[in-house]
Amino acid sequence: MLALRVMSHSEKVLRRILQGGADANIDFEDLCALLRSLGFAERTRGSHHVFGRPGVEELLNLQQDGGKAKPYQVRQVRNVVLKYNLGAGN
Repeated sequence: MLALRVMSHSEKVLRRILQGGADANIDFEDLCALLRSLGFAERTRGSHHVFGRPGVEELLNLQQDGGKAKPYQVRQVRNVVLKYNLGAGN
């Protein structure tokens, strides 16, 4: 019997980020929701959304650009996810 697994929206966003190539086309709210689903706490100061997580040295400081995440910030998120092996059930 074939078992189907449905990916959550955050899993789809994570897959797009890890594949690269779409850094300029990631919705800001989707990126924030992904970080929250990975256990990051969010602190907001004006337009800055700062994400931190125990065991992760880096703070991720995000700002939206017309509803999209800034491409360099998407790359920062990808680097942190890969460095700490997040998203693999963490």
